[in-house]
Amino acid sequence: MNIYVRLIIWLLPFMVYTAFPSKVPAHVNVSEKPACCREIDLLVQDAINRGLIAGGVVLVGDNRHVLIRRAYGKLSGSPDARLIEVDSLFDVASLTKVIATAPAVLKLVEEERISLADPVCRWFPEFSGKGKDDILVKHLLTHTSGIRDGGLTVLDSLQRIIKRSSALEIKEKAGTRFHYADINFILLGELVRRVTGVPLDSFAREHLFVPLHMHDTVFNPQQPILTRCAATLSGDNACLLGRVQDPTAFALGGVAGHAGLFSTAEDLALFCRMMLNKGALEGNRVLTEKSVAQMTAPCFFCDGKILRGLGWDIQSPFSSPRGKAFSGGSFGHTGYTGCSVWIDPATDVFVVFLTSRLEYTRKKDFNRLRGDLSDAAVSAVHERRKKYDFAWKFE
Repeated sequence: MNIYVRLIIWLLPFMVYTAFPSKVPAHVNVSEKPACCREIDLLVQDAINRGLIAGGVVLVGDNRHVLIRRAYGKLSGSPDARLIEVDSLFDVASLTKVIATAPAVLKLVEEERISLADPVCRWFPEFSGKGKDDILVKHLLTHTSGIRDGGLTVLDSLQRIIKRSSALEIKEKAGTRFHYADINFILLGELVRRVTGVPLDSFAREHLFVPLHMHDTVFNPQQPILTRCAATLSGDNACLLGRVQDPTAFALGGVAGHAGLFSTAEDLALFCRMMLNKGALEGNRVLTEKSVAQMTAPCFFCDGKILRGLGWDIQSPFSSPRGKAFSGGSFGHTGYTGCSVWIDPATDVFVVFLTSRLEYTRKKDFNRLRGDLSDAAVSAVHERRKKYDFAWKFE
């Protein structure tokens, strides 16, 4: 046989592997204890030992791959609770605002069914003539509407929440002052329903989650995925499994614009990759490049001390997952249950942190954990990139 033919046959497996690198299933560990994961492991294990969390999942990636995925601890604080797996579901709380509600609103803007400059009273006549005519859709997205959460009460109906909120006094002009309030996204979630005729969960599933293959991202999880849910704690420390922790979202049937979504780290990684790829993922375009740019462009408030996007946080008192390692152009969001995502287009890195949180009073400790995890994750990615010029990933 010709020596060149033999050489090609010998090199063929390597050539195929290089052109089409293997995808490692989520349950397979490439390395049991990679050195660059040790700091992440220590941080999460320390949080478990201190009773801050029962466990969690840390996932780090770039626009093409999942680079790090680690699962720790248990689904709840119960001694006999099952171990958390990388495909465990978590109540992601306020991540609902940026994973479901904000992109749903931007989809409607793309379709020219609404405008960011629409007065809110166009879609909510309840607000007309009550000193709120200047509030625009974009003010709801940036938490600058001036509407506060004083209209929210437990076991209330959406109609009563809207009525009470419309009657509240506005203390500052819309668009001038940032004040984080769930009511803004409760209204946006209802806006999606009023414009489309379908509830937020159905719209988000059809236009966002199905195209992105986020099959484990749902409101009101049912069997069989219910058994994979991590627990949260109610106000009286009762264990909640697969039931939204937020009392207002629960009162609204588990589907609301501000909270109610359940997801996995793997699914959120798909969403983060879509954002890094400017609205598309693996040939499926979910949002236009313009929509992604609009959502993540900084709006400045409080003399430039607070930067927010449309839904997304950039720099504010809620930006603890940004840490010190992410660039100024990075963005993300947190959830009361302990979950967070942070995405950096400048360095092509994102970090997803999902937890089963046990302690809600030690806010400083938890914020420090979020920031330290981000710093450790980004450091691990940069260190590996210095050593290797080819695509890499490890579990």
